[in-house]
Amino acid sequence: MHSLLAWRPQSLAARMARWGVAIVLAYVLVALLTPVLIHLGVLPEVNGGLENPIYAPPSWQHWCGTDRLGRDVCSRTLAGSGVALQVVVVALVSALVIGVPLGMVSGYLGGWLDRVLVLLMDTLYTLPVLLLSVVLAFLLGKGLPNAAAALCVVYIPQYFRVVRNQTAQVKAELYVEAARSLGASPWWILRRYLFRNVITSVPVLLTLNAADAVLVLGGLGFLGLGLPETVPEWGSDLQQALNALPTGVWWTALYPGVAMFVLVLGLSFLGEGLESWLSGSSNNLRSEQ
Repeated sequence: MHSLLAWRPQSLAARMARWGVAIVLAYVLVALLTPVLIHLGVLPEVNGGLENPIYAPPSWQHWCGTDRLGRDVCSRTLAGSGVALQVVVVALVSALVIGVPLGMVSGYLGGWLDRVLVLLMDTLYTLPVLLLSVVLAFLLGKGLPNAAAALCVVYIPQYFRVVRNQTAQVKAELYVEAARSLGASPWWILRRYLFRNVITSVPVLLTLNAADAVLVLGGLGFLGLGLPETVPEWGSDLQQALNALPTGVWWTALYPGVAMFVLVLGLSFLGEGLESWLSGSSNNLRSEQ
């Protein structure tokens, strides 16, 4: 923690990380407060709007205007933050829980199990992320758990490959050989020695994957394969805004698009900043040794 606080504040990576943290925290705050504000009546219901004029421009009554069904664009855009964060968090946590243990076991044990897992993960990894997620979403159907499952399968191979390669390197270290010679079981070595050494690069990959997952979720919604229409989601709102855009109705596309762009930008800044900080810390550690 001290090294993080002492990290040069004038560096570009530090500024990127701070902006990334601020943006992500702002989206988390919006995701938490939006349901409360809707419940209190400060914001309109995301699916209400039968009494509202369709395609009404931004006004004091509807800050971001209304869409083709009279729904408030501001409420749907703000509520979309919570939906996006929920799907991304569930998907990436599930990918971590599956990919990291598989990578550790494969890299440490080797043999036929390693060859089978590497073949399977490499096959999934070679497929384009959006194509694989589209196929899985089509097979699973619409819904928040289904969208999270489709994204989870996409990112498991990335965590597997990173953790497996690091595990294969770390298992050759002298302290692991010493523990093995003293009769330590493979599971004890994996838990006691290998896990904390191979997990260091995962936070960087996690933040970068989160940015990518937001875009993939938006792509699924744009194609009509993500979440049900009653759930406010930026990709589906952008798809519905396409027909009205040539007629001068810009607000139904602008606000969801900007919301998605800023969240992706914040997560990317956070990931790049973490990567620079971790690489700098590693270099400092080597120089001290």
